[in-house]
Amino acid sequence: MTALRSVPHPARPRIPQTVWALGLVSLFMDVSSEMIHSLLPLFLTGTLGASVVLVGIIDGIAESTAAISKIFSGYISDKIGRRKPLILFGYGLGALTKPLFAIAGGPMIVLGARFADRIGKGIRGAPRDALIADVTPPDIRGRAFGLRQSMDTIGAVAGPLLAIALMALFASNIRAVFWVAVIPGLLAALLVIFGVRDRRAAAADPRALPISFKAIALFTPTFWTIVVIGVVFTLARFSEAFLILKASQEGLPLVLAPLVLVIMNVVYSLGAYPAGAASDRLQASRLLLLGLAALVAADLSFVLMPGLIGVFAGTAFWGVHMALTQGLLSKLVADHAPAQLRGSAFGLFNLSTGIAMLLASIIAGLLWDHAGSSATFIAGAGFAAVAALIVISARNRLQAAHPATS
Repeated sequence: MTALRSVPHPARPRIPQTVWALGLVSLFMDVSSEMIHSLLPLFLTGTLGASVVLVGIIDGIAESTAAISKIFSGYISDKIGRRKPLILFGYGLGALTKPLFAIAGGPMIVLGARFADRIGKGIRGAPRDALIADVTPPDIRGRAFGLRQSMDTIGAVAGPLLAIALMALFASNIRAVFWVAVIPGLLAALLVIFGVRDRRAAAADPRALPISFKAIALFTPTFWTIVVIGVVFTLARFSEAFLILKASQEGLPLVLAPLVLVIMNVVYSLGAYPAGAASDRLQASRLLLLGLAALVAADLSFVLMPGLIGVFAGTAFWGVHMALTQGLLSKLVADHAPAQLRGSAFGLFNLSTGIAMLLASIIAGLLWDHAGSSATFIAGAGFAAVAALIVISARNRLQAAHPATS
């Protein structure tokens, strides 16, 4: 009798070392940034006397600045065919801005520091995401983006926890906490130097540079649909600064203010990798709709549930929304952009969502000051409902489109 030989199944590709390195870089930079951001809204309103509208404007300007920077850095990384120099410059600039928060004597210094910090984020963001797409096989891209997002979010958990411990140690001296935040930022920049390997990206066609009309024609209708979806998602999901302000309004002590971001990011980090893995095999529209349902649940928790119970429930649902949608949107951009223009594609996507973040934060701040915090969260739920309608109408296009190959 002839022995039967089992036919081995092809092994799933491993996530590349560069993706792991970028995940660690994101982790350390988020420890640094979230130590500051978890206290910044109360530092602005309590220590520096800023209004809630000004907090929204500062946060919105900062995020839109990051978005505008991304389109230029994505373009440059496509043109020179390298990603690492821009990634290093972006993380290095972010690290160098951290001391400015500690010495700020007024809201405008904070605005300047946030402005410069977000320029750094914008410069590194599109080349980093494009490098992940460059080095990762298409059938595990969801896992790769989910892993980086999960590690980033672990840092976003550790940062506020460390801020809470330091606030207790330093007797609620926010400036002292800001000085300690400088250290992990510098570690992130060093990790880029010694841990991230570049890969020469696909050379762009010199007759169709990334910001030319010819290049725009290379982006498919599905790509632009993804951009529209990202914009409306962002209008529904304004800055997390408003979650911290809501917790303070409901009586959370200053020393525990970072706990809001801890809860959100614990849920986010636990869900980001499984959601990324799911996006490699499930319909994108289904995951996007689940994410929007979680966001609506978050908004309604803030409005309808009493006190800190509603705050913590809403914050947890907010983290579920982030886990289900953020890595997936990055995967969709990578899948449906021409390989030689990936940096520019991430730049265009992030420019659009960054402008939306500015509008969302200003709207949220105005509603908060003139109609109360409930109005802010009700508006967020309304934008989420609009986003759900757009996803449903685009479901066939998202399913029928063929991802770009690497």
